[in-house]
Amino acid sequence: MDKDLGSYRKSYEKKQLIESNIGDNPMELFQKWFYEIDSNFEIDETNAMTLSTMGLDGYPKSRVVLLKRYTYEGFIFYSNYESEKGKAIEQNPNVCISFFWHAAERQIIIKGKAERIAENLSDGYFESRPRGSQLGAVVSKQSDIIANREFLERKLSELELDYQGKEIPRPAFWGGYIVKPVEFEFWQGRPNRLHDRIRFLLQEDYSWKIDRLSP
Repeated sequence: MDKDLGSYRKSYEKKQLIESNIGDNPMELFQKWFYEIDSNFEIDETNAMTLSTMGLDGYPKSRVVLLKRYTYEGFIFYSNYESEKGKAIEQNPNVCISFFWHAAERQIIIKGKAERIAENLSDGYFESRPRGSQLGAVVSKQSDIIANREFLERKLSELELDYQGKEIPRPAFWGGYIVKPVEFEFWQGRPNRLHDRIRFLLQEDYSWKIDRLSP
C-alpha cells in the first residue's frame, strides 16, 4: 500500500492571533475561543479533546475524550479509573490535552497534571447522565479483553433487570479527573505556513509567562 499525500494542502486565512488581543490569562483566552467556536462554526462536538498519556508499556497513547467542565482551576473529564488511561494517569499524572477546531483553523495544546476530583462531584455528574450511560459505565470493565460484543449486551440486559425501578449508584471505579494546566499553546493558522503560536508558561508565583513561538 502506497499513497502520496503531498498534494493535500490548505491555505489558512481566517483569523490572526496577536499579543495585543490575548490578555494575560490563558483560561480566559480559552473560554473566549471556545465560545467563538461553539457559536459561530458548524462543529459537532466543540468539547471533544485529545488526551495523551504515557502508558505502562512506555509508549505514549492518545485518545479523544469529552471535556465536561472547565474552571479557572482546570479541565474536567470522566472515565473509568481502572481503564488503560486511568492506570496510566495513576502512574504518571503528567498529561497533554489538545483541541483542534478545523473549521476555525485553531488549535490549543495544554500540558498539565491530572488528578481525581472529589467523589461528591463525580456522584453529581453520574446522577445527571442518561440511564443507559449509567448502566454502560457499570457494565464495561474498560480496556479489558472480552470474547465478543454479545458478552457486553448480555451483561447490560442482566443489569437492566437488576436495577429495574431502582437508582443506579456510581461505581467506585468510575469518576472524574481534573487537568490542572502548567502550559498552554494557542495556534492560529495563517497564510504561507507562517502560523501564529502563543505560549503561556505557569510561573512559581502563578503568573503566566507569554512567548511567541516560531511556526
